Amino acid sequence: MKPQVVTEDELHAYVDNKLPVSRRDEIEDYLAQRQDEQDRMHAYIDQNMQLHALFDPVLYENIPDRLNIPNRHMWQWQRWVAGFVIALVSGTSGWLLRGPIDGTVQLTQRNVGQTKSVLDSNELAHLAAVAHIVYSPDIKRPVEISADQEDQLVAWLSKRLGSTIRPPRLSQRGYELIGGRLLPGAKGPVAQFMYHDVNGQRLTLYVTTDQAHNIDTGFQFSQEGLVNVSYWFDGKFGYALSAGISKEELTRIAKTVYEDIGKSSST
Repeated sequence: MKPQVVTEDELHAYVDNKLPVSRRDEIEDYLAQRQDEQDRMHAYIDQNMQLHALFDPVLYENIPDRLNIPNRHMWQWQRWVAGFVIALVSGTSGWLLRGPIDGTVQLTQRNVGQTKSVLDSNELAHLAAVAHIVYSPDIKRPVEISADQEDQLVAWLSKRLGSTIRPPRLSQRGYELIGGRLLPGAKGPVAQFMYHDVNGQRLTLYVTTDQAHNIDTGFQFSQEGLVNVSYWFDGKFGYALSAGISKEELTRIAKTVYEDIGKSSST
């Protein structure tokens, strides 16, 4: 049977996560055989994520105290317009921003400090995916402290987050720790641990203590472009595991992470 033609419109629908699941598999097979096209789609997805990282905080800004009740409707209107612009720019970034951009967006404290004090599940998954995309491709310095200085890494991150934070052991799943780094979160610092397997596939674990509501959830799943995210809340902690691997494999690794964290906290 003659293979279906892949159009430019479909490629951009793939980037914006708007393709039917059945067609998405065909597009991924198409990209897997064309490295240049795959690189181009990765660049567009990266642009989308960076735009969200820059402008999403506007959607979650608290209403300033100086704005009185009569002005609230105007503020809500401004937020609606901001959201519309972000959606429009993100959805068309593949057309407006042809080709990769040189720099990467750094999530500064000023950027993320304006968000809500407690992340919801969508925000956690999105921020974890952005952090994965920004740091996992880095060859020279993907982490701030490497695995051969794990004790120093644990002490540093635990002090900054105010809780004992240890990287889970994933060797049984074929992944070894590269190291970790400190990132700015919605309300305070966030830890990121990075792993890789023998094929060079990288996986990151994003750990936040912003969960003031102390809620517990089961595993949840989100797809952010080519990055899959498995995430959950456990008390004040939020965990998000990100990688460009299948949902099934990511879920298995997430369960291992959950079990290992449970063992560490009980000892």
